[in-house]
Amino acid sequence: MPTHHLVYGSLIDYVTGEELADTDDERFRQELSRMLVEDLGYHREELEPRCFIETLFSSQFVRSTIELAVSLKELEKKFLIIRYAPGSLVSRERSAIAAARVLEDGYQIPLAVVTNGRDAELLDTVNGAVLATGMEAIPSRQRAVELVPDLEFRPPATGKKREGELRILNAFDVQVCCRSI
Repeated sequence: MPTHHLVYGSLIDYVTGEELADTDDERFRQELSRMLVEDLGYHREELEPRCFIETLFSSQFVRSTIELAVSLKELEKKFLIIRYAPGSLVSRERSAIAAARVLEDGYQIPLAVVTNGRDAELLDTVNGAVLATGMEAIPSRQRAVELVPDLEFRPPATGKKREGELRILNAFDVQVCCRSI
């Protein structure tokens, strides 16, 4: 499929060691992983890159990518997802919340970060509130250990609620810029 992304070659994923296409967006994703480990204190095994949710509504197949899902070894649950895209953060909030609500089968992930590489917002996925802004809004591992006991890991969305969240992902994440005409 044609793409608008420049591919510079390949690079090695910071977390998994996989070889990936070297694009501007992937370079930022790698810097984000590096920041979480080297600056914010997470262990590589606490980061799960490139999670995805697939949806099909109105003949429109969409694969929504979550750049990183973050857990703590002591918790054994994902407590945070991070979604990256260039542009406006506010336009990414609702789809990040939807992704956090349906990514896991057994619970809803309570926190989400949306970032464009220069700015970020930390979101409460229960009520949609913006808890903090700026790249410093991404909690360090130490801060996460303090936050986790007070987080609400709600039961998974089911039925019409789950379908609604999946429809939101489908509508917000459809890629029309790279299609052949």
